[in-house]
Amino acid sequence: MLTIDYKELTVSDGMENWERELIEKAKDALSGSYSPYSHFRVGAAVLLENGEVITGSNQENGAYPSGLCAERVALFYAGSKYPNVPIKAMAVVASSGDGITKNPISPCGACRQVMLEYQNISKKAYPVYMVGENKIIRVSDVKDLLPFSFTNVDDVDNTK
Repeated sequence: MLTIDYKELTVSDGMENWERELIEKAKDALSGSYSPYSHFRVGAAVLLENGEVITGSNQENGAYPSGLCAERVALFYAGSKYPNVPIKAMAVVASSGDGITKNPISPCGACRQVMLEYQNISKKAYPVYMVGENKIIRVSDVKDLLPFSFTNVDDVDNTK
């Protein structure tokens, strides 16, 4: 049986200051979104173990699917700039109008795979905060977002 460990929160649910600040950075990242086609803005913020916060926003392109999601923009920059620094936490927020979406959005499959890759590199789980206007969903391990993930083919026993 598959169980997914998550918790529904509100900002007033005893969250620590660093968690609230990370969520605010993800909201601030919405302003950098280039989304003239979908009009769906996404912001992400990645907190690294060294205290650095890297933000990203979705970047669309007329030559679809050449754009990139906010989560991967932030993760790829963090991995390039700080290749050996583990991720402490990540927050994702979206807007399809004047404010953030009522309910949290979850990362797409490609982003989930990249998130898991960075978790596997550091061998350390990190929480992901998916933020909506009315609630926040927190998973404490990226594996909960991608339970049947792609693994290194060298690790797979395909002799059966």
